[in-house]
Amino acid sequence: MTFSLSPSPSGDRSPGRSRSRTPVAATPPTTGGESLLTVLVAFGANLLIAVAKTVAATLTGSSSLLAEAAHSWADAGNEVFLLIADRRSKKAADEDHPLGYGREAYVWSMFAALGLFAAGSAVSLTHGISELRDPSPAENFLLGYLVLAVAFVLEGVSFLQSVRQARREARTLQRDLIEHVLVTSDPTLRAVFAEDAAALVGLIVAAAGLAAHEITGSAVPDAVASIVIGVLLGVVALVLINRNRRFLVGEVVDPRVRAAAVESLVAMPGVARVTYLRLDVVGPRRISLIADVDLTGDDPESHLAVRLRDLEARLVDSPVVVGAVLSLSAPDEPSLTR
Repeated sequence: MTFSLSPSPSGDRSPGRSRSRTPVAATPPTTGGESLLTVLVAFGANLLIAVAKTVAATLTGSSSLLAEAAHSWADAGNEVFLLIADRRSKKAADEDHPLGYGREAYVWSMFAALGLFAAGSAVSLTHGISELRDPSPAENFLLGYLVLAVAFVLEGVSFLQSVRQARREARTLQRDLIEHVLVTSDPTLRAVFAEDAAALVGLIVAAAGLAAHEITGSAVPDAVASIVIGVLLGVVALVLINRNRRFLVGEVVDPRVRAAAVESLVAMPGVARVTYLRLDVVGPRRISLIADVDLTGDDPESHLAVRLRDLEARLVDSPVVVGAVLSLSAPDEPSLTR
């Protein structure tokens, strides 16, 4: 999440953006459209891949291909949850939800992660163990290789889209790519990146299992590949579940975001220092801000209140701040900046 106190491009204020103390809605981040594109690309790719893998698994009898088919169907279903997450999290703030509906993104992304665990990991593990107990021969290996190759290309296209988005955001925040994917407040980006990365690894494992099956004539390597894919999906699902859980229960923002927020506040007209700052993540790239500030000059109390309201209005014009509440600092409170 970047932090900027620059006004939104339109400069317009919705009716919810009053100068009252109630936190109010801000313009949705412009990067939200790219997250939607990332999910749509992933959905289209996974749907095509799921159909192709299912046909290939049926014709070849390969356990690893069946595991990959279950994986792709789980991913395609999960993208539906992610599309719902993206749409519902952008609902405008209202009286019942003055900070908007941003946290819905984590709820629906949690459903997607649970789906990956149940429909992807569990099915792959169950089928792999079943094949170890009662192995069955495979055939039409060439078809299996062709489907895996096409799936690798399609998954690669989807993965590159998520990488482009993640890399651009990571560069802005001076983070490594993987670090940004793990800590970003955008659960849809994290889910697509993780699922596509797992899919590419899974395709390599499936190809190795299928090749070993063809070379040895034994179904054991194919079954083992299915189990490995199941374990991989389970690990990814648990990581995604944990990240969404942490955002739902509340997580401290990145120290670099906090430092940037303090600097931006101090740079605002009339602000001498900041003595208290609380930033809450309330959705993808959206935060609520509460701060104590010391204002310049020696104005009467009524004038100070007007100045605070004006600063709050400036804050909620930022693309990332959906709510701002400012109070006056006590004289003895230490400054957050040196």
